[in-house]
Amino acid sequence: MSASEATPITAPDAPVLDEDPFSDENIANPYPLFERMREMGPAVFVQPHGYYAVGRHAEAGIVASDYARFTTQGGVGMSDIRKPGAWRPRSPITEWDPPEHTRVRAALQKILSPLVVKTWREAFERRAEEVAEAALAKGRIDGVADVAEAFVLDVFPKVLGVNVPPERIKQTGELNFNQLGPNNARLQAALAKTAPLMEWYVNILQREHMLPGGFGEKIYQAEDAGEFDAGTAPLHVRTFFRAGVDTTMAGIGSTLKLLAEHPDQLALVKQDPAKMIKNAFEEALRLESPAQVMFRTTTQDVELGGVKLRADTKVGYHMGAANRDPRQWKAPDRFDVTRQTAGVHRAFGAGAHVCIGQMIARLEAESVLGALLRRVKAIEPDGEARWRPVNTLRTLDVLPLRLVT
Repeated sequence: MSASEATPITAPDAPVLDEDPFSDENIANPYPLFERMREMGPAVFVQPHGYYAVGRHAEAGIVASDYARFTTQGGVGMSDIRKPGAWRPRSPITEWDPPEHTRVRAALQKILSPLVVKTWREAFERRAEEVAEAALAKGRIDGVADVAEAFVLDVFPKVLGVNVPPERIKQTGELNFNQLGPNNARLQAALAKTAPLMEWYVNILQREHMLPGGFGEKIYQAEDAGEFDAGTAPLHVRTFFRAGVDTTMAGIGSTLKLLAEHPDQLALVKQDPAKMIKNAFEEALRLESPAQVMFRTTTQDVELGGVKLRADTKVGYHMGAANRDPRQWKAPDRFDVTRQTAGVHRAFGAGAHVCIGQMIARLEAESVLGALLRRVKAIEPDGEARWRPVNTLRTLDVLPLRLVT
């Protein structure tokens, strides 16, 4: 039965939220809004931006995985990349649905198999030891600059096979996550800041700049072998360049912040670091989801949780809200490193489009957090932490810490 012949949906329309999730206040502290959003209904229509927001855990999983009703073809950001005025080409992995997506993902998974990622462990751990030693020598550190950035901005570009100055990685990442949200003042400021870099950014991801042995080079080789559509290799490299850096640094920073603020939880981690460092990172991803929202587009009028969503309309599933849904989690606002969250939280998405780089993020986090936590008795807050205002990314700008040895 075609969409036009489908039985009309008689469910009530979604309640209307006349509030901007991307205001300065809500970006700085989104959780009061997320609670209101969840309690209003399984989906709400965000009047200022004309999209449906989903903040409950179960419904977020449906939107993320049911590509027949909630397609990625219109892009994973708020704007529809199929319509006039689109500002970028489609990602050849995150913005295609099966069966096209299945073929491309299979080719990428050969390049980034668990066996390949395991070969990076030694280099990651070696750099993690250097970062931890340098942090201990300082004693009072910025957990963002001295740990998360010092580690990730060194190891990930090397395995990808690109030579990029750290500051430029940060600037282009901030632009990327602002562009996934609304065209607001925050995005315009990011565009102005990065405009001088854009020609360089496009060029640095081309074949001639790939370093030998990196998986960026292997992506181009896979295109040569016909495993990807011609001309898509630079877009694949760009996707991984973004996916392997910004959200991982955000997750490591949030883990350090939460462990510093909860010494009882740090004590639990230190009792069994091999297991509990992994748990702490997953729990931090749940509590402070780095990617706060991703978008899909309804393919027809659909019913979600008993409310009707109109066809051809953007739907944002807010991972930051879903991961604190009391329908899924007991005491959802509490940091609990014994909580079993891996594979359940929505920070990596769900379904066919679940994050392909999650193994890399976990290995990066386990390496640097392990190296640091083995060397300290405690980590203490040493000033006010500050969040960076980005439309769709929850990441720290500054994290003053004192390391106790």
